[in-house]
Amino acid sequence: MELIREIIVPTDNTYLLKLPDEMIGKQVEIIAFEIEARPDVDIEERERRRMEIREIFKDSLVDLSNFKFDRDEANNYDE
Repeated sequence: MELIREIIVPTDNTYLLKLPDEMIGKQVEIIAFEIEARPDVDIEERERRRMEIREIFKDSLVDLSNFKFDRDEANNYDE
């Protein structure tokens, strides 16, 4: 099951949501409700913090795209 979650600040009363091809022809639920913003942290501040965190950890990123997990090897307690 695929889930799409977006938090936006609308600038109009119309919003276009692009659904993945897997959802075409299926019954989907779309819900919109106002969320309470934290008054102490605005959107720009959150984005600034996010960029700071990315900068801190950029050298620690590891490419796991070719990683193959071997369950037997991971659970081999004899060695």
